[in-house]
Amino acid sequence: MKEYLKTRDFSVSGESFSLLHDENLDMLVTSPQPENLSSYYESEDYISHTDSSKSLTDKLYQWVKKVNLSSKWNLVQTFDDGSKTVLDIGAGTGDFLVYGNNLRFKVRGVEPNERARKLATEKGVQLQSSLDELGNLKFRTITLWHVLEHLPNLQAQIKKTVSLLEEDGTLIVAVPNFKSYDAKHYKKFWAAYDVPRHLWHFSRISIAKLFEMENMRVVKTKPMLFDSFYVSMLSEKYKGGKLNLFKAFVIGLWSNIKALSTKEHSSLIYVIKRHN
Repeated sequence: MKEYLKTRDFSVSGESFSLLHDENLDMLVTSPQPENLSSYYESEDYISHTDSSKSLTDKLYQWVKKVNLSSKWNLVQTFDDGSKTVLDIGAGTGDFLVYGNNLRFKVRGVEPNERARKLATEKGVQLQSSLDELGNLKFRTITLWHVLEHLPNLQAQIKKTVSLLEEDGTLIVAVPNFKSYDAKHYKKFWAAYDVPRHLWHFSRISIAKLFEMENMRVVKTKPMLFDSFYVSMLSEKYKGGKLNLFKAFVIGLWSNIKALSTKEHSSLIYVIKRHN
């Protein structure tokens, strides 16, 4: 694999990493991949494990998260035939599942981070620490909201996830897209590379190929329009050392406008089902 670019961990360790281009799958691979990744998540800045709302960036993240919850569940309900069994992998602090409980869905969640699980428990949601704790349960819908890029042993994890899906179930996967305009604009400063926590960096082609190996196909894609603004805001901070909200807004907006024709949004949601 050829080196695509060099970047570094801007939020925790400051260490440098390479992104290698797997031409067959059209995806980038973080190199090296640390054996002990848990230490790279140990930061007050890792917001999906903390519910922090201290800084302006935190407040914007929490606002976007709340707005997105409604649209995420609308998507789930579009493909659920009434069984209402949902598994959320990488559930963070449990807000997605709390929302689902209020809609009377039968929800389960998996989250390896102990701190995040504790916060979820305080909200009335009990999370498992691994998929193995689910036994032989099957689910109508399985969601991974910005989680697939974090999982080691990628193909084995995909296979395991698919095995938990009912025969006519639906898998919903949201990931950043390294082919987006904002990724190309910010290059090594693009916040969604987030090395080494993000081990893999996907394109639309790579998602289709990875799930095709498990007899799954992408039946729908949907953009996450807010992501280009949030990622651009963080990228500006990494690039210049401070927030430049105006410039981040312009780049985020232009990325979404460009994607109207290219379909290469900053982040994409993939709806994936088994081949008939």
